[in-house]
Amino acid sequence: MRWDAQALIARPAESAANAPSPALLPLAGLVRSITTPEFAGITFHEVTAKSVLNKVPAGSRMPFEWTINPYRGCSHACVYCFARKSHTYLDFDAGLDFDSQVVVKVNAAELLRKELAKPSWTRQQVALGTNTDPYQRAEGRYQLMPGIITALAESGTPLSILTKGTLLARDIPLLKSAAAQVPVGLGISLAMTDEGLSEAIEPGTPGPRARLKLVSRLREAGLPCGVMAMPILPWLSDSDEALDALLASLAAAGATGVTAGALYLKPGTREWFMKWIAANHPGLAGRYRRLYGTGSYASKEYRSWLAGKVRYFKARHGFTNTSGFSHRDLEDDPRGEEAEYPEGIIPQAATAGGKSGAGGNSASGGQATLF
Repeated sequence: MRWDAQALIARPAESAANAPSPALLPLAGLVRSITTPEFAGITFHEVTAKSVLNKVPAGSRMPFEWTINPYRGCSHACVYCFARKSHTYLDFDAGLDFDSQVVVKVNAAELLRKELAKPSWTRQQVALGTNTDPYQRAEGRYQLMPGIITALAESGTPLSILTKGTLLARDIPLLKSAAAQVPVGLGISLAMTDEGLSEAIEPGTPGPRARLKLVSRLREAGLPCGVMAMPILPWLSDSDEALDALLASLAAAGATGVTAGALYLKPGTREWFMKWIAANHPGLAGRYRRLYGTGSYASKEYRSWLAGKVRYFKARHGFTNTSGFSHRDLEDDPRGEEAEYPEGIIPQAATAGGKSGAGGNSASGGQATLF
């Protein structure tokens, strides 16, 4: 998506510390670019979007047809994030810029209301969190999600949210109210319980313990909560001990379903991740190159091996009746992982006018184009 060009505009009430700084790049639709002390190292590029509802490309295996992404770029800074390459479409780089140059669609809620009011809108499910996280730290400043959730619910539109951000807890009362009006699906992304590994590879996210508490809070509030246990990292989080601890913790927290899958390295992500591995785990660099070859997916042998482990530990911890391993089409097409969202994320009644069933993967190849 591109935005119509606008001049930099300063808000009169802003302090000198929050005064507009020159945009690094000529972003279309730019209102201003700012830095603030409480978000050290991050630049926010506030833009006015021309649309916020995005149509999922035809032929996608996603179980929804529309998405909203109020932010571009993500301060969660997950080294493995599949969406990194999408930042290059804005002439930012897929590495440090993705982590630190965050584009904010400041008019998202207002514009969404107008789009939902169109006679052509048929109230198909809308998914949030398909590209970058809607509850990243920027949401604490801009508070776009309450307006988005309210607009969707009041229009009769089913919605789903996938996030790592514990800021979601702020909106639990609003989500309970929305769930009384429309089908609501909620998902937390959590693929490891090792706090040290999490801090190293997803440094801007709340830690595993905090996310497990969020799962419990959602379930205690009577809301569904599936978990995307992705990515499982070869030789870092795929041991019996790591998988057992993960599935046991998710069961104890009350997760309604779990989908697990191996690390996916599409172009843009691959280069950034391999650089991190070489710097932090040099002994694994060669093994990763051999495991992934020149492609984005781990070898079929590895995926088959991991699938067996995941099935075993899911059964051990009571997840036998939920969606399983993301790479289900191991023999033919590994992109089949795009049709495996766990129970709880996809609204159960969100089939009218849209796609039905459970599906998807926050680390899958098909989602990087859903802006």
